[in-house]
Amino acid sequence: MDRQDVAEVLAKPISRELLGSSIPARLAYVGIDGAPRAIPIGFWWTGEHVVMATVPKSAKVRALRHNPRVALTIDTQDAWPPRVLMIRGEARVELVDGVPEPYIEASRKVVPDVHFEGWEQGVRALYDQMAIITIEPDWAKLLDFETTLPKAVEDLMLAHQQGS
Repeated sequence: MDRQDVAEVLAKPISRELLGSSIPARLAYVGIDGAPRAIPIGFWWTGEHVVMATVPKSAKVRALRHNPRVALTIDTQDAWPPRVLMIRGEARVELVDGVPEPYIEASRKVVPDVHFEGWEQGVRALYDQMAIITIEPDWAKLLDFETTLPKAVEDLMLAHQQGS
């Protein structure tokens, strides 16, 4: 998929809604032992990259330095029809001192206002460094189940129509 096609998918209103939502991403990567992993993780969207922050010595940081290929999904759970944004890309890991401001701002999406000040103080006291994981999308697909469907379902519907 070329960059323009990826950008078009990510610019769609439903994609932008999902990228700005409080829904955690489900990040999939390959662990050091070769087994797949999928984890929920908070994120922020820069307009070009999906960015996350984590503990520098976490298993995912070690694994992503070994194999940077990832997939992630951001999807609704309670709405009908479901909305699913799938992204694949390559992760870059960088250590930064302290707690990056975008991490704090992204956390505002999920930490209730009443708890935010205490949460932020705790995070700033805990982390001397954080690992920033930046994903450059090289593939994206939006499934809204109204205008876009999984490829296998599209193929099945086409075959059914041609057979009728």
